[in-house]
Amino acid sequence: MTFQPVLPLSGVAGWRFLEATEETQRAAFDRSPLIDREVTYFNERISTITSAQELVQDRTLLKVALGAFGLDEELFKTAFLERILAEGSEDPEALANRFVDPRYAEFSRAFGFGDVFGSRTQDFGFGRQITDAYRERQFEVAVGNQDPNMRLAMGLRREIAEYAESPTADSAQWFRILGNQPLRTVFEGAYNLPGEFAGLDVDTQRETLQDRTRELFGDSSLAVFQDPQAVDDLINRFLVRQQITQGPGPGTPVVAALTLLQNAGTPSLGLTNLILSAS
Repeated sequence: MTFQPVLPLSGVAGWRFLEATEETQRAAFDRSPLIDREVTYFNERISTITSAQELVQDRTLLKVALGAFGLDEELFKTAFLERILAEGSEDPEALANRFVDPRYAEFSRAFGFGDVFGSRTQDFGFGRQITDAYRERQFEVAVGNQDPNMRLAMGLRREIAEYAESPTADSAQWFRILGNQPLRTVFEGAYNLPGEFAGLDVDTQRETLQDRTRELFGDSSLAVFQDPQAVDDLINRFLVRQQITQGPGPGTPVVAALTLLQNAGTPSLGLTNLILSAS
């Protein structure tokens, strides 16, 4: 039986509770028999795998490999996955690079079956790298089974640094945000954008996100999210907005979430502005 994360509260109050207990809860989750068994199996077997075909034919190895990249739902698409892996990630026309979603290219690149230097499964520390990512993502999945908004917040916290610290053109990184549905959902929620936003021209969508970021954080660049406080403010905005929109969970009134938010402080935004803009 897998340990289930404890989330007695929703919204910002629940997020604060999760942050305070996360290390302990992750440790308990990692010790779960199922997670431990899958991780051990992967570490023992992965170095024997030298082709995309071999990987997709082993269901447990494939489950861990996909889970490490948040692609759990693709488990039964073996022919599709074999092609993604076999074509590699170096050719711009490779199947993995045709998706706006970057996870497919990251998955293919990590294993290297179709790239110039070939399989990376025998590289030192490869198994540990994949299983560490798998543990992290599976904990997020378990949290999301209880509160999807918490999973989205955790995903943004984990991924935003890659975008914020990227040396490539800032506009390109905003387009990547728009192509990453979980991150896009957080930004749309935090910025209180209407459902019609997704139907706008993609350049208009990018400009809107940049304008809102400038208004709230003083700069339109994703580099502002190199500051942990800015990331925290963004997550707070998202969770407050979602709690107001969806209604309070059992025993978790919106007022309680806002009170905790006030006690925790949101220095760069201010509680009043946060509540008014989310309403």
